[in-house]
Amino acid sequence: MSASSWTGRRRSAWKSLWLQNRSYERTAGISRGDAVQTLPPLFYSGVRFAIAGLILAGWLALRGVDLRISRRELGGAAAVGMLMLAGGNGLVSLAERTVPSGVAALIVASIPLWIVVYRMIAGERVGRDLLAGVLLGLVGVAVLVVPGGLNGTVDPVGALMLFGATLSWALGTFLSPRVETPRNALVSTAYQMLAGGVVLVVAAVGNGEVAQLEPATFSARSLIAFAYLVVFGSLVAYTAYTWLLQNASVSLVSTYAFVNPVVAVVLGALILSEPITPTIVVGAAVIVVAVAFIVFRQNAARRAERIAPTAEAAD
Repeated sequence: MSASSWTGRRRSAWKSLWLQNRSYERTAGISRGDAVQTLPPLFYSGVRFAIAGLILAGWLALRGVDLRISRRELGGAAAVGMLMLAGGNGLVSLAERTVPSGVAALIVASIPLWIVVYRMIAGERVGRDLLAGVLLGLVGVAVLVVPGGLNGTVDPVGALMLFGATLSWALGTFLSPRVETPRNALVSTAYQMLAGGVVLVVAAVGNGEVAQLEPATFSARSLIAFAYLVVFGSLVAYTAYTWLLQNASVSLVSTYAFVNPVVAVVLGALILSEPITPTIVVGAAVIVVAVAFIVFRQNAARRAERIAPTAEAAD
């Protein structure tokens, strides 16, 4: 790859990261919290991603992009979509019925910690400094979710759902560059959203949400939040995220995790009148420091790996 093409790809990665961060900051918890006020969480999440997937697939087809993929690519895209969207986003939507959006965002910020854990399980070498960062981050999560800790303000069932959501999203992120998916990141994203959306709708049917639908109770605020999430949460933010997973390091992609929670807590307090307690302040500080440490250490290690072969060649 030439220097100019590498620079162009790197510039595109940073632009996509900025776009993903800005879009996610505006949707993290706030719009989702508005939506679940009157919309069934699993059903609205499934319909949201199904609509976004169809819109993206239709747009690609109009541009002449070939949507045909192999069975292996379909399986890989479906697996990633089910882990990140059905398992990750679906559980978050359920949890935010009882957990404040700011606290939810802080717990979700632990995703990079679990990616390191998955690397360890896969047999990859992980330095002691990264392991220390993981342990520090877990302390921060414990401060937020352990009943009776500091103020004991977090619903334990909702916290358990969020814990499962972070594990599922982190596994999807970890597997994304390791399984066969469509080479075109946008095509892959469309199939991921369709797969995740279908699974969520099936889950909504299974738990009785669809049978209990009462459209007359849907508030205008929830419907506006739903439309906002389709456009900015799915078509913009998630598409940018999946593109980054194919074109940038996981460390770079994970930087959103320690930017967005702080924004979500502040917006939750200003817009949704959610309290900022000592528990949230302490837990937020610990998680943000731990995730930032892990991401920057991983970036430093990768830079060292790139420099080493160059130095050997010079000798």
